[in-house]
Amino acid sequence: MPVMKTIALFSVLTVSLMAADLRLGIVGTDTSHVTAFTAMLNDPSAPDHVPGARVVAAYKGGSPDLESSRSRIDKYTAELQDRWQVNIVGSIEELCNQVDAVLLTSIDGRVHLAQLRPIIAAHKPVFIDKPLASTLEDAREIARLAREAGVPWFSSSSLRFGGVAAFRNSTLEGALTWGPGPLEEHHQLDLAWYAIHPVEMLYTLMGTGCEEVTRIATADADVIVGRWQGGRIGTVRALRPYGDYGAVVYRKNPENQTSEIVSKADGGYRPLVEEILKFFQTGRTPVPNEETLEMFAFLDAAQRSKEAGGKPMALR
Repeated sequence: MPVMKTIALFSVLTVSLMAADLRLGIVGTDTSHVTAFTAMLNDPSAPDHVPGARVVAAYKGGSPDLESSRSRIDKYTAELQDRWQVNIVGSIEELCNQVDAVLLTSIDGRVHLAQLRPIIAAHKPVFIDKPLASTLEDAREIARLAREAGVPWFSSSSLRFGGVAAFRNSTLEGALTWGPGPLEEHHQLDLAWYAIHPVEMLYTLMGTGCEEVTRIATADADVIVGRWQGGRIGTVRALRPYGDYGAVVYRKNPENQTSEIVSKADGGYRPLVEEILKFFQTGRTPVPNEETLEMFAFLDAAQRSKEAGGKPMALR
């Protein structure tokens, strides 16, 4: 039944595509992503314009107990409404009636499960901006509800498509990624708040198969080491307060000696927006849901390791 629902859903989207650009809705206007994405999609004169869709409606949302949400939401909402003529609606249900697909961009991962319920009920394909959730349990429930309803979804950091993907191949022996790792007290998985970026980069390179995680936490940085099947090792360094992004990959050369390549990641949004649009047009997820869920199991194991003073923890 979910497969048939998905086929029917994308038959409707195909008709929409033939008639005009896809109509997109935004849920959560408390992040700079909403104005950046909208400018790329709605402005044909922009140098980084991505054709094929327009943002036409938005639901404000917001988290009053989160300063980064509370202090910015009015500014971004006003820009959507005044500069891009986006219709600001009073409910997610109202938004779903006006759009073909949804960008769930709320900065607060805690609210994603609740906000997804009406989107799933309306059978709208959805991109879920980082972080997918604030707990492993919420991430798994999101996946379960979407799977049972036959609603396609994916979640990703923009860093996944910023250059590191080219280094993923079968010769990879291991990887080290780094990036900013500010923490947020309201998120149970504290690395999901911002260190999700270098963690996503690590999974872009390593893929699934992590079995155990160890985390060393200090005031200025965290080092998270994952042991993958077959003895491969992946490491994340989360920097505070902020830092740049990058990766080192290790692989075998023909003489069976380990070599390394350094990659400086590109943080631009256009590659991600292109992937989102292709997903809405085809229903094919550029990031397997299973990989995203294992990544949250990785974050969960890292949290438990921190709480246990650095003891290795198996993925749940």
